[in-house]
Amino acid sequence: MRELARLVELSKAHARHFDALALGVIDFKSGKCTLLGDTEIFFDLASVTKVLAGASVYALHADKFGAQERLLLEHRAGLPAWGLLPNPGWREQLLAYPVRDAETLYSDFSCMRFNLAVEQIFGKATPALLQDHWHPELRFWRDLPSAARCPVTGARGRGVIRGEVHDPNAWVIGEWCGHAGLFGTLEGVCQTLLKLNKTCQLLPFVRDGQRGHSHRFIYGWDRVSDPGATLAGKGCSPATFGHLGFTGTSVWIDPERQVGHVILSNATRDGWYMKEEINEFRRAAGELIWKSL
Repeated sequence: MRELARLVELSKAHARHFDALALGVIDFKSGKCTLLGDTEIFFDLASVTKVLAGASVYALHADKFGAQERLLLEHRAGLPAWGLLPNPGWREQLLAYPVRDAETLYSDFSCMRFNLAVEQIFGKATPALLQDHWHPELRFWRDLPSAARCPVTGARGRGVIRGEVHDPNAWVIGEWCGHAGLFGTLEGVCQTLLKLNKTCQLLPFVRDGQRGHSHRFIYGWDRVSDPGATLAGKGCSPATFGHLGFTGTSVWIDPERQVGHVILSNATRDGWYMKEEINEFRRAAGELIWKSL
């Protein structure tokens, strides 16, 4: 872990486009986490929200969902990838799209439509179903503690974005919509993943679901297509699954080794396209972790 700690400090010292960075390593066998870097900060998790919310509900209640919901969760439902949604009217627009079996297209709209399906099936929004599974330091952005420390993740209008969700649709809608909106500390994210593995056997559930599965996403989780070049870090097993977040966050879990890692940053601080530094860190940190096992 000394090498990892040094990597975190060096990356922060030499980064030009982010100034907040945290790295967590999760040992699912022992139930313990190693936390490095800015561990007290609430980060905008961006699309990591998708797996901590929708994918988690699916893992807990898979028997409640049908083929249509799985297509939505796995980005195979034929919905557009993205677009600016109106408020009011965003629900109606999403519900107007037909759901059909289609080629994989990573889609915020597909994830948002899945969360609407959750509301229709359970009569409550996704956070209400997960309140006993989320760590207290995992919060919807409008419910952040008043004293929460948050890094700048970009600019909106004439001001900086700090403590507000970066995603424009999530910000305009202002209520739970499922594709973005969660903030969390490093411990909040790591402990939530540990708890989900205990309550729904997350690692074997996703690992076993990959057998014979040819599509990129499985139950809402992204898969490693090239273990030699993946942002999860060289050396992970082919069964590794996870997700990236636009603001510079990521989660990767190797179910064969029963180890995962979480990276939280504010890589969009100076612009949405400034990802070289955080991607370099993602690969280097992951490779160090897999080599150490």
